[in-house]
Amino acid sequence: MKLYFSRNPNPRLAVATARFLNAEVDFEFAAPFAEGQAERYRPLNPNLLLPILERPGRALWEADAIVCFLSRKTGSNFWRREDDEPEMIRWISWGKENFVKACDMVHWERGTKLRYRIGPCDEAMVEEGLKAFHKAAKVLEAELSGRAWLLGDTISYADFRMATFLPYNDAARLPIGDYPALARWVGLLEQIEAWRDPFRGLDAPELPPLPD
Repeated sequence: MKLYFSRNPNPRLAVATARFLNAEVDFEFAAPFAEGQAERYRPLNPNLLLPILERPGRALWEADAIVCFLSRKTGSNFWRREDDEPEMIRWISWGKENFVKACDMVHWERGTKLRYRIGPCDEAMVEEGLKAFHKAAKVLEAELSGRAWLLGDTISYADFRMATFLPYNDAARLPIGDYPALARWVGLLEQIEAWRDPFRGLDAPELPPLPD
């Protein structure tokens, strides 16, 4: 199997998970939107978005689906099953529409737009994103104040998914430190090598630098 990736948030999430699970996959940096590359990747993902897992049969795309497959393939409970699965899916769903979405809004303005020269940072959108961040962070702070991980004493994919944009906080500058339990949880994630440095040893060009 081969996992096509870039250094952007969702591909990073897939690479971090594959390395955390010690999945038997090869990694290949890809740029489907680069000149002359679209037709190579379109049969694998008609959206031309990463990550993509090339496997026997039909290619799999979307980070959550790839993680579900790799977790089952490796026999891991990282993607929870049985009684814990609904709670994990609840956090994935809530996060993508609340905490992760808020982080994305701020990172888009302060990070992505500036890295790729898409346009100036829209401070009104930053403020909207920060407002949503604080609202969601309060929910997470209450939940994480009583346990190490979102599903209790052991990590699950819900934790990785919720933290999708936090490795890019040098650009987004989200006020994680305002929430002690949330900051502690981020610190626990940073102790996991696969999360902290998922691209170690891979041929993975750096993201464009932020302007001075």
